[in-house]
Amino acid sequence: MENVKPVSPEIIVYVEREIIPRYASFDKAHQEGHVRMVIEQSLKLAEHTPSINSDMVYIIAAFHDLGLINGRENHHKDSRKILEADEFVKARFTRKQIVIMGRAVEDHRASNQKKPRNGYGLLVAEADRLIDPETIIRRTVQYGLANYPQLDRAGHYQRTIEHLNEKYGPKGYLKVWIPWSDNAKNLKKLHALLTDKPQIEDIFNRIFDEETGPTE
Repeated sequence: MENVKPVSPEIIVYVEREIIPRYASFDKAHQEGHVRMVIEQSLKLAEHTPSINSDMVYIIAAFHDLGLINGRENHHKDSRKILEADEFVKARFTRKQIVIMGRAVEDHRASNQKKPRNGYGLLVAEADRLIDPETIIRRTVQYGLANYPQLDRAGHYQRTIEHLNEKYGPKGYLKVWIPWSDNAKNLKKLHALLTDKPQIEDIFNRIFDEETGPTE
């Protein structure tokens, strides 16, 4: 959308050089591909709000999972601390902007039952919830392989199904905050897939083989 100001080149350079490389140490579901997807989706959603600051959107998306360096449990809060302590960010943005960005990062977590406190939080939370069955199942398998190595194929399948229902099922905890987004439509499709056991089992087995090798 022509009214949206492009992201400042110096911010892109800083994120590419100093921030995105940090994701390389995280589990496969939260590496470079994930943060780039969240950045891309956040900027795409921001096109619907021309008054929004694209530099802030970019920084929020880039920093949103950095707290994983300390583990998953409080990563949303740790990500906020990392953003607010960053010297480049402090030099480039006002204190008010940094507070807004910090809250947006903290509010992005999918298990957060409260609506994000500001529009930036809504954007990154929605972008982080890219609802594509293939991607979701792959990320679930990747996370399981990284964190539950003791499980066999059947154990990983059971864990995957439980996670999908707990998070994305009709009674799942995931909230879609932007009703016109692709996520809202795709969530309904995922609900239908969760009732189709043969199809979801086929998808799981193919992805599991791709992630572990055919001779698992």
